[in-house]
Amino acid sequence: MSVKDKFKNFFYLDEYDEEEQVREQPVKKQKPAPRYEKPAVMQEPKKAPKERRQKVEETNVSNLVSMQGASKASKVSLAEPRVYAEAQDIAESLKNKQAVVVNLQRIEKDQGLRIIDFLSGTVYALGGDIQRIGTDIFLCVPDTVEVDGAISDYYYDEQQ
Repeated sequence: MSVKDKFKNFFYLDEYDEEEQVREQPVKKQKPAPRYEKPAVMQEPKKAPKERRQKVEETNVSNLVSMQGASKASKVSLAEPRVYAEAQDIAESLKNKQAVVVNLQRIEKDQGLRIIDFLSGTVYALGGDIQRIGTDIFLCVPDTVEVDGAISDYYYDEQQ
């Protein structure tokens, strides 16, 4: 590098020389380059307005269920009906996805049979299950509860 070049660089005179060279050259009119647009399939999706995005986020949050809430939701109700009309209350519990243990020891035999018939129909309609777990004691469960195992009928057969 010569002293002259160093001097030009120091005082930024190179920029002025380039501008002079550009002025000396004839100016050619250039056509603007055509804009290339992406096809509709490749274009990025437009962002939703802020209000709309908030609504979508709020609905997504409402679909989440914590495991703690699910464990509290499972409940077993105990029922000891004294009259046939209480069978509807037991059926409501089954419809609300609650398991029910029904004790029929304090009701007349014919009323107890009617209650079991009613609850059998309710459990069948809900896709659940009904099982005898003791003398005049029955377990009714909705479709969300699975009953595993069985109680032998040996003791019940001896008493009858």
